[in-house]
Amino acid sequence: MTETVVSTPRSQPAEAAPLQVPAAPPTKQGGGRLRALDGLRLVAALMVALYHYGGRGGFVTQAWGSSPKEQFPTLHTPFAYGCLGVEVFFVISGFVICMSGWGRSLRSFFASRVSRLMPAYWVAVILVTAVFALPVVAYKTVSPSDALVNLTLLQQPLGVDRVLGVDWTLWAEVRFYALFALLVVLPGVTRRRVIMFSVCWLLAAAVAQGANEPLLDIVLMPEYAPFFIGGMGLYLVHRDRKDAYAWGIAVAGFLVGQHYMVRELWNASDPNAFAHRTSFGIILVVAFGFVAVAAIAVGWLDWANWRWLTVAGALTYPFYLVHEHLGWVVIKALHQDLGLPSAATFALTIALMLTLAYLLHRLVEKPLTPRLRAALNKAR
Repeated sequence: MTETVVSTPRSQPAEAAPLQVPAAPPTKQGGGRLRALDGLRLVAALMVALYHYGGRGGFVTQAWGSSPKEQFPTLHTPFAYGCLGVEVFFVISGFVICMSGWGRSLRSFFASRVSRLMPAYWVAVILVTAVFALPVVAYKTVSPSDALVNLTLLQQPLGVDRVLGVDWTLWAEVRFYALFALLVVLPGVTRRRVIMFSVCWLLAAAVAQGANEPLLDIVLMPEYAPFFIGGMGLYLVHRDRKDAYAWGIAVAGFLVGQHYMVRELWNASDPNAFAHRTSFGIILVVAFGFVAVAAIAVGWLDWANWRWLTVAGALTYPFYLVHEHLGWVVIKALHQDLGLPSAATFALTIALMLTLAYLLHRLVEKPLTPRLRAALNKAR
């Protein structure tokens, strides 16, 4: 059966996809790279892959030939918690973007974000569109016009069919970048300004939620704001472990963030749910994201300083972009066409997507990111 792929945010069960987009290389306060943060980034991406391949229904059912419930009768429920990998990404994003913006001009910050975000994204959109246009692929691609709009990253507010299921998270990231750039980077990043921005954003997001005003929801992102805010608080903790305000911001981000996730994902009363997540399990995974970033912030994971973690961090973004839709194609080819067992198909699909991510990093990101950054920094 041929279907048009129209992905929707996670609040709509048919399509859910969580990625935080890496910023400048994460570094320790005294110099050196925070390689544990690279590793955590890959862990979050793999959580999302577990969810997309085995923790939900939808189009992946067509790839497997039956529901992942049947493919993974024991693991499909744990896999369903993998969608919370996006919240882990958002906490990391708050930490890294705050660090990346410190001491930068608005132009430099803009150049850094665009050059980091767009090259791999453009190629991923073109690649997925091209693959889905092949006659042998069962999934129908979006229209040429919609595919072109997707190159702008404005497809979601414009109501255009999306090429990549995961790009709704990039739209959240872009809005966070815009708020942070205008209210913190433009006047100059300081501890006081980050604290005021975090506190005011958290309060304003709560008001927006109560007001039920669509425009405020789009700008202030009540359901995602606590995670970005918590990450910013944890970066201030990284700068000064005794900063009570920073700890307060991080804790407030967790307390409000877990509320949104439980409200959105707890489905005990739904008899048709793919998997029944518990409220405790949701809180536990959200807590994992905050605690892991906090452990990195205070230096408890400085021992995790292996060079391969830097490579892992570099693969995360391109892997995140391509793994879902192209993963469907690979799963069908390996499982239905070649007859490989479910577990082997699962592992091989992740391995192949990581290999593709490595190629995208080496052939696209490494040559194009510095050139685009330099061009934007020079532009008048």
